[in-house]
Amino acid sequence: MFTLTEKPIDIAALNREMRTSESGALVEFTGIVRSGNQGRRVTALEYEGAEDLAAAEFGRIADEARASFSILGVRCAHRVGRLAPGDIAVWVGVTAVHRDAAFAACQFLVNQLKLRVPIWKKEFYAEGDSGWINHP
Repeated sequence: MFTLTEKPIDIAALNREMRTSESGALVEFTGIVRSGNQGRRVTALEYEGAEDLAAAEFGRIADEARASFSILGVRCAHRVGRLAPGDIAVWVGVTAVHRDAAFAACQFLVNQLKLRVPIWKKEFYAEGDSGWINHP
C-alpha cells in the first residue's frame, strides 16, 4: 500500500496493479518536482523518510479514507533521495466503484500525506544554498 523508493516511480505498473473488475474509477495524483518555489529557482530536491513510520502513518490515513469514502483500493509510492525538476516525487492512486468517491479520497490522501507522513524535503537553489521545507 505504501512504498518509499530511491528508484523512479513506474506509474504504468502502479496503474495496472490498481485496476480490478470491481473498480469503475481509478484516480491518480502525480507530484512532480517543480523548478521554482516562492520566487526562487530550484535546481534539485532531496527527500528523506522513515519508511516504517511513514508506512504506518499512511496506513492510518488510508483507514480514515476507507471509513469516510466508498473506495476499494489505495496505493502510494514516494521517492527519497535527490531528484531534479521534472522528476516524479510521489504517486497516489485510489480505486472506487464511482468516480466521485475516488476523487474525494485521492484529494484527502494527498493532503494528509503532506501534513502527517514523516517525509522531509530539502530544496537546493540556483544561488548555491539550500533549505529544509516544512521540517520540524
